[in-house]
Amino acid sequence: MRRPGGWPVTGWLAAGWPDSLRFRLLAGAAVWIALALAAAGIVLSGLFQDHVERRFRAEMTNHLEQLAAGLELDPAGRPVLRAPLSDPRFRRPLSGLYWQVGGPEGTILRSRSLWDGALALPAAGGPGAADDGGIHHHDIAGPSGQPLAVVERSILLPERPDPIRIAVAADRAEMAAVTDAFDRTLALSLGALALALIAAALVQVKVGLEPLARLRRELTELRAGRRKRFAGAMPAEVTPLVEDLNALLAHAEEVVGRGRLQAGNLAHALKTNLAVLANEARALEDQQAPADAASARRIAQGIAAMRRHVDHHMARARAAASRGVPGISTPVADSAAGLVRVMGKLHAAAGLALELDVAPGHLFAGEREDLDEMLGNLVDNACAWAVGRVAIACRAETGMLVVTIDDDGPGLPEERREEVLLPGIRLDESVPGTGLGLAVSRDLARLYGGDLRLTDSALGGLRAELRLPAAGG
Repeated sequence: MRRPGGWPVTGWLAAGWPDSLRFRLLAGAAVWIALALAAAGIVLSGLFQDHVERRFRAEMTNHLEQLAAGLELDPAGRPVLRAPLSDPRFRRPLSGLYWQVGGPEGTILRSRSLWDGALALPAAGGPGAADDGGIHHHDIAGPSGQPLAVVERSILLPERPDPIRIAVAADRAEMAAVTDAFDRTLALSLGALALALIAAALVQVKVGLEPLARLRRELTELRAGRRKRFAGAMPAEVTPLVEDLNALLAHAEEVVGRGRLQAGNLAHALKTNLAVLANEARALEDQQAPADAASARRIAQGIAAMRRHVDHHMARARAAASRGVPGISTPVADSAAGLVRVMGKLHAAAGLALELDVAPGHLFAGEREDLDEMLGNLVDNACAWAVGRVAIACRAETGMLVVTIDDDGPGLPEERREEVLLPGIRLDESVPGTGLGLAVSRDLARLYGGDLRLTDSALGGLRAELRLPAAGG
């Protein structure tokens, strides 16, 4: 799963997990959704159970009223039911719905569903007994031990002095089955609603954080050198940050430019005076006096050393000023192609074959002048020692570029390779140069976070391997 530059769901959720705004927003939304829906489920379940309880009692009360309306006395003065009750469960044994009529002498009538059993009603005159003519509710054990809800009352029939107790009972399992079915349906519905709300929260967080994702993409492009500033409209909450970042980038660019200008002016002033001194030294050396000529040579050597130091430290200052400034990138192919043309002309008499293998997409995260100086020193050194062939190639390695310059010259012993990377070291005084190029190239590369090392070349000579940061790497 990759970090979010785009918005794949898995990578988007996993990025920075759990220390991210996305996680905090989604976790907070999920917790509140879960709590709210759980509370809603408890309330709805309670309301539905209360509603079922009321409907259950209302139905039983209707059966009780129907039972009371259907009772009359036979010629012997005993209560009889004029017509069976409408619900067929009263006629099915142990169906869970029962009625019973009793008097002082005990049970007088009962539904067929009771079979040969009887409802264990509270004793007459005891707690909860229906002796006042009102409707009373009880919970008792049924014929099979199941919990029953009972509705009973006492009524008086004409020409019968003693009241009789009528009762209707129903199995609570039926009510529990209804409420359980409702709870399952409610749980499934609330679960689906929770998923829908969390999906909506995902979309909301994605849309809400899209400006930050766009800001991140623009930052990646800026670091890769594909833009100089943040652009595009941003929400009011992010706009001040973008403006401050653009101001900071502009200030950094201004500071770097001013520093480079001042360093350039200083170098120009120093080189101008050094050139004047060099001319005076040459004029003094042309005189016939041996002592004056020797002094002139010493002065010229000192001036040459001063020039090397100025060039060396100017290159370091320029690289240090450019290092880390976002938005800087240089195509390696363009710089290398230009150097191949220049070196081909400079070393035309040697008849060298200069080969170039650099992909167009390889970008160095630094200034063009610094890349030209590093590659120029290395290519010039390879051309100075090559017999007939110099090869320049470039490959990418995990955020770095590896530029190799191979020659087919005599090569260099391994114990001398570190030595030639020191400032002012020249292995052969007959070869033109100052002995500073390789040292400057390594210093510049290290200032950018890279390095330079010398190894054996597949062409038989020396290979210079220059590692540099890739733009966007």
